[in-house]
Amino acid sequence: MGCRRGFTLIELLVVMAVISVLVALLMPAVQQAREAARRSQCRNNLKQIGLALQNYHASHDRFPPGYVAGATYPATTNGWGWTAMLLPYLDQAPLYNAINFQLPVEHSTNLPSVATMLPGLLCPSDQTGAGTFQITDAGGTVIIPAAPPFSYAATVGDDNSEADALTGNGTFYRNSGTRIADLVDGTTTTVLVGERGFGYVKGTWAGAPNGGLVRAGTLNPWPAATATSPVFLLVHNNWINILTDSDGGLDDFSSFHTGGAQMLFADGSVRFIKTIITDGPLRRTFWGMGTRGGGEVIQGLE
Repeated sequence: MGCRRGFTLIELLVVMAVISVLVALLMPAVQQAREAARRSQCRNNLKQIGLALQNYHASHDRFPPGYVAGATYPATTNGWGWTAMLLPYLDQAPLYNAINFQLPVEHSTNLPSVATMLPGLLCPSDQTGAGTFQITDAGGTVIIPAAPPFSYAATVGDDNSEADALTGNGTFYRNSGTRIADLVDGTTTTVLVGERGFGYVKGTWAGAPNGGLVRAGTLNPWPAATATSPVFLLVHNNWINILTDSDGGLDDFSSFHTGGAQMLFADGSVRFIKTIITDGPLRRTFWGMGTRGGGEVIQGLE
């Protein structure tokens, strides 16, 4: 019987080199497929939010308020936000029933509910870090010890409106009660909700805890914000790419998808809007998508 011949060292090195090249070629395709799946899930999250908003409107003849406040401005008490109002329409009726809406968001009775993680309100591509985070006031006192991350925010209007103001020219603001009939710009061109990456801005779904501060996320190069709590869940319809924003972008739309972010429109559609990084007509068009009755001509955005 003859001897069985094995691989020589050169042949082994050649095989290993070929395998390495194949792996290097395959990895981008795998990553691309994974991101496509994550983007699809994020799109579905926004679709579900859109359906919940439509069902809420059908029941109440209006969209939920941006946040509910009975206290004198700028206090936000009780502070419950639009997402909390949507819980029964997001298959979260038990959580909704566990909340005492007569008490503030930050009241100890509500803290277990506020700490509840809702996967449908997280983009799979979002770099959410270790999970829950603390919300503090300006003096550093912890208001909410464990708040879950939140990847979506509703629009208060264009860049000239303020997310903590008494009114906004968008759909959601303090004690708002916007109806579909109020969206005179048209439901197909009015943005209701969009992505805001938790890695850029720390936000939570419950609402606007009184005195709470908005904090920059771990990937936001700007220092901790001094803005008050309503922008935890509301946003100007400003730039998507916050890394180019001169004011720190602590309330702007953002995402970890390549090239832009996904937006939910009032007609229930979800569209991917490319990153806006320049001034001029294109940016103004994007601003106009956040207003409910500004009369802007919306064109030129994919």
